[in-house]
Formats: sequence, C-alpha cells, structure tokens
Amino acid sequence: MPEKATIERAREDAREGKAPSTQAGEFVREEFEHVREGKHGVRNTKQAIAIGLSKARRAGVKLPPAPKESASARKSKASSNRSTSKSSSGRSRSSSSSRSSSSSSGRSTARRSTTGAAKRNRTSSSRSRATSNALRREGRSGASRSAISRQAKGAAHRRSSASRSRAAKKAAQTRRRGGTSSSRSSSRGSSSSRSSNRSSRRTSRSR
Repeated sequence: MPEKATIERAREDAREGKAPSTQAGEFVREEFEHVREGKHGVRNTKQAIAIGLSKARRAGVKLPPAPKESASARKSKASSNRSTSKSSSGRSRSSSSSRSSSSSSGRSTARRSTTGAAKRNRTSSSRSRATSNALRREGRSGASRSAISRQAKGAAHRRSSASRSRAAKKAAQTRRRGGTSSSRSSSRGSSSSRSSNRSSRRTSRSR
C-alpha cells in the first residue's frame, strides 16, 4: 500500500491539472525511496518503475494499461479459454439430447465460471509472500542515481523531438498556473499588510 503522503501529493498534482504520468511519478519516487531504505530490492530500474506504476493504477490514477501481460494473466486467460471450450462442447452435446438439460448445464457452467473468476481475482497470500521474499533478495543498484539517469536518458532518446516539445510546453503551462496562484496570494497578503499599516498611521495621527 502506498503512503498517505504520496497519495496526497498525487491528488495535489491532479488538482493542479498535471498529467497522469506526473501523478504516477510520486508513486515511482516512493518506490525508489523504499529500495534505498532497504525495504526490498529490484532487479533493475524498470522493475521499480513498473511497481510504482501498478501502485498508481490501484490508487486511481488514470494511466493506460500495461503494454504486456504478466505470466499469471496469460495462464488465467488460457485456463478460462479451456473452460469455455469445454462448456461449449458440453452445451452442444446436451442440446442434441434435450433443451432442458442444455439450460441446466448452461446455468451450472455459468456459476462455475463466475466462481472461478472470483477465485482468480483474489490475491493469493502465499504468492504475495513469495514475491516480497524474492524482492528482498534483489539488489539496490537499480534505484541508484546513475541507474535512474541512464533510464531517463534512454527513455528520452526513444521519444521523438515533437513529443518532448509537447511535454515541455505542458509542463511550462502547469508551472505558470502555480506561479500565478502563488503570486496572487502573495499580492493579497501584501495589500492586506499595507491597509493595516495605513489604518495604524491614521489612528496615531488622530491621537
């Protein structure tokens, strides 16, 4: 589970109108901090980024889905396809015999599929324990400054100049919004202080 401060920073970024990737950056930074503190390790920098992005998706950040499916997702898809093929073959056989038997078999297969989906969606405690133990055995070099720098430079090199320009312009706009809001608040504070000084001078003169 991400920390409350991380979730609050992501929500503040959302209120300021920043991109979902910027909001997810708070969770990635938290993951880097966990690796540096020694809570667990990572095999490389990409693994730490993937863990942070999955935390952001679970926290409600509107990120696009992961580009590749995990091995467990592929296995669950294959098992669901097998179960559907078996149920379809059973339905065809039962339909040839009688309609009533086909309806009852269809209901039973639907119940089994729903219960199987619920079981697959439930997180296994033994699997999560094994994952955390495996991460503890990994190193911490993936969260070093040099590794993060190499990852950032490689990702920027793979992007086009037009996409980098768009991202820079959007970042400048969000910074401008934050600067205008802070300047307005500071100007309000200065105007209130000026009015208080004027009132104090008037009272002293009257005395």
